[in-house]
Amino acid sequence: MKIGIVIYSNDSETVWNAFRFGNFALKEGDEVKVFLLANGVECESLDMDKFKVTEEMQTLVDNGGEMFACGMCLKIRQSEGSEVCPLSTMKDLHEIVKESDKIVTF
Repeated sequence: MKIGIVIYSNDSETVWNAFRFGNFALKEGDEVKVFLLANGVECESLDMDKFKVTEEMQTLVDNGGEMFACGMCLKIRQSEGSEVCPLSTMKDLHEIVKESDKIVTF
């Protein structure tokens, strides 16, 4: 199954759980693509003692998941994409939605 995950939260626990779900889906043999939108582009700065967001993100990428970060949302925050979260566009989000069997949002 192709699963698209849209993350628009900057709540550490919520984002951590989104990536945990993505990692679980990869282990089940699904294809996973994550699009970071709005506050979601802040995910690389959300680590807490209980919620290791960046570890879950790296695990997702290491296991074949793909990540995209809204370029306009990053620009608004005077930020740039990273190796883990490359700069992307609405076209990328549209493709993820079109290609996915299921979309979940966090």
